[in-house]
Amino acid sequence: MPNQKRRKDVRNVAIIAHVDHGKTTLVDALLKQSGAYDFKAGETTVMDSNPLEKERGITIFSKNASFQYKGVQFNIVDTPGHADFGSEVERILKMVDGVLLLVDAFEGPMPQTKFVLKKSLELHLKPILVVNKIDRQNSQPHEVADKTFDLFCELNATDEQLDFPVVFASGKEGIATLDLEEKGTDLKPLLDTILHRVLPPIADPEKPFQMLITMLDYDSYVGRISIGRIVHGKVSTGEQIALVKTDGTIKQGKVTKILTYKGLKRIEVKSALAGDIVLIAGIDDVKVGETLACSLNPQALPKIKIDEPTLSMVFSHNTSPLSGKDGGRFLTSRHIRERLEHEALTNVGIKIENVPGTEKIKVSGRGELHLSILIETMRREGYELEVSSPQVILMELDGDILEPIEEVLVEVDEGYQGVVIEALGARKAEMKDMQMTSIGTIRMNFRIPTRGLIGFRGEFLKMTRGTGIMYQNFYQYQKYKGEITHRSSGVQISMNSGKAVAYALFSLQERGEIFINPGDAVYEGMIIGVNNKGSDLVINALREKKLTNMRAAGSDEAIKLIPPREMTLEFALEFIEDDELVEITPKNIRLRKRYLSENARKTKTRTSKTAIL
Repeated sequence: MPNQKRRKDVRNVAIIAHVDHGKTTLVDALLKQSGAYDFKAGETTVMDSNPLEKERGITIFSKNASFQYKGVQFNIVDTPGHADFGSEVERILKMVDGVLLLVDAFEGPMPQTKFVLKKSLELHLKPILVVNKIDRQNSQPHEVADKTFDLFCELNATDEQLDFPVVFASGKEGIATLDLEEKGTDLKPLLDTILHRVLPPIADPEKPFQMLITMLDYDSYVGRISIGRIVHGKVSTGEQIALVKTDGTIKQGKVTKILTYKGLKRIEVKSALAGDIVLIAGIDDVKVGETLACSLNPQALPKIKIDEPTLSMVFSHNTSPLSGKDGGRFLTSRHIRERLEHEALTNVGIKIENVPGTEKIKVSGRGELHLSILIETMRREGYELEVSSPQVILMELDGDILEPIEEVLVEVDEGYQGVVIEALGARKAEMKDMQMTSIGTIRMNFRIPTRGLIGFRGEFLKMTRGTGIMYQNFYQYQKYKGEITHRSSGVQISMNSGKAVAYALFSLQERGEIFINPGDAVYEGMIIGVNNKGSDLVINALREKKLTNMRAAGSDEAIKLIPPREMTLEFALEFIEDDELVEITPKNIRLRKRYLSENARKTKTRTSKTAIL
């Protein structure tokens, strides 16, 4: 349109990619070469500031940074690569005019590459393909570029989107080149490509002010902070503005503070224009997807479309006998409900609802990782809670029951493919593709019900002796595939409370893997290990060796225990069945039966059978 004005001094770009294809490392190099951030010795992936991100080596939360190049401000947004955090990607793409699609020069396009690219193409964003890690051994950058072009075609990209530039880069080395025959020395070829191929944002300061809220933050001094890109007009500190809520109601407010990004820092400014990515304080009770607008003419912007959750769990306060003994500060259901309500305000991929007749809360999310990150964050904040096994969210359409299906890509060494195909086949998986990679591994593509993947990752690592790689991505809802057997083994359940004894554990480890150490606190109904025979077994973990006058002085030293499994949150959530819970405290993760006493479990089993009859 002829009346559209653009701000030529700004470029807003998001970096999208599959997990571990080098987004955050490339941002490091951009910040370093532009002088926007002063790196300390050995400091890397500065955008991954959250402790969980540092530990896991993945980006979980979208973050903004900015730097200057040739008099133009580049606003860069680093997005998560894992599909479980897709709600982060979907929101952020509303703030930018172009995307850098990073693809590993060895691995090529992966399932989540397809996921993030599909989202950007739907929003008609112009992509720039960055074939990253060209310094990696066995890399094949030209072949990867061709495969990515095929992916664009598969996703029905327009002719304009198919005319994408290709930049070959190494984020680790901090170099980029447009031609592999010419070795790069810095990232200027990439920056010049962004400058010329990403459109400046449409920005007319004369139009009434509008900003779509895409992220939220909180400051104890200024309160709720709305983050987004100004679409039209301008805004100043002290100005009256309106909040247009999703239901159409309008609330008036006053801007108390405006912040923008310089490097990784937030700096206060007096005013901001259309095209700027800003943080605005002063309006409370805001939610993601709502619009900040001119108070005289408040008009809402189009809502953000977010994919629906596929998995749910039930959260409740910790009811075990050890509740409050592990350093937890927030122990009640009220504390947990308030924390989850606060999370739902900022994390739009999470949905919460009360379970009727109880104090429990049903929490729905995009996948196991999405929910486990929330649980781990709450645990570190001092919450004690118990959660149920993950359940897929089913849909009904035209009388048919539909369930979520995942696209799964596995890469295994030759020789393991048979056992993997067999295991996935038993979980209702359908193989769609199998090919040999250039390094001799087998890469296979499956489509499998989401519930078939619950508990599979640990089993997969066992069957491939830790060498297998597995990625999953939501595909679509399809007709229910029938019953799937989850766990073939039973569990060993403690019959009493006290401290576990080495002598007892020594005899129990013959029955299956043990989860606890001697001296650990146990209680009736707590799961202390696996029973390989398939049925649940009530055991005594407190049994001591009988004292006799024939006992040798050093007899206890002969007891050699196999080291127990380290109880991680991911394993616990994958392992438990419907009649079991995971107890989570700041210091421990334990498994337990839903009903602690053996009599209560037997009564429940009889009641369930009677109800079926």
